[in-house]
Amino acid sequence: MAVIDKIRQTIINKRSTTGAARCRRRFLRFFPRGFADPKYFDWERGYKLNAHEQWQNVLNRKSFRKLLREKKYLEIAAAATRIESRTNLLFSFEKMAFRDAIRETSGAKIFATALYELLYGEIDVAAAFERWCDAIGCLPRKQTRVLTHPVATVFPFIAEPSRHIFLKPNVTKRAAAEYGFEFEYNSKPSWKVYSQLLKFAETIKADNADLKPQDMIDIQSFIWAIGSDEYRSMIP
Repeated sequence: MAVIDKIRQTIINKRSTTGAARCRRRFLRFFPRGFADPKYFDWERGYKLNAHEQWQNVLNRKSFRKLLREKKYLEIAAAATRIESRTNLLFSFEKMAFRDAIRETSGAKIFATALYELLYGEIDVAAAFERWCDAIGCLPRKQTRVLTHPVATVFPFIAEPSRHIFLKPNVTKRAAAEYGFEFEYNSKPSWKVYSQLLKFAETIKADNADLKPQDMIDIQSFIWAIGSDEYRSMIP
């Protein structure tokens, strides 16, 4: 049995290595200079970095804490919405569902309190992320559900791309499969799913260390380039 397990693991490792190399070649086909390519900055990194810088200007730890103490929940939610709206990360129906959910003070308070704890709190990130998902699940819902992977990850990603990443389900599943990374997906947002994405991100980062990815913006963009229909349509 041990021999069979060893052979199986060898096959998995080989498939993973082959997939990783193929994905890297595809990324470099679009951006020959990798993460330093001017076209990469124009197409992918620039607007995401701009959103992060806006967030740091308005909702950094000190400013966020001050607004919470003053119970300006609607102001926090409005700022987060405004910054995210300048990106194309969420689908339009997700943007509308979120806006409806934080339109009233009760929803804005749930959102602001849980997000601050996730970004700047002292508790373990796994516990904080689970509480964050629970909080989003408690937001008022009119038509479309609010608790989705994109909504759960977009704000942490914009706020702290040094340690948080954005999860676009179909793109990520396709990218992981092509890369050879075993990504066990579940439609319900949770730390179990998110932590797997973080491991996938670390794998990509290690495999492409020579390209010098700066943060999760670069890793998320790599995943998007190898898994999205947008880029796949550009391949002859």
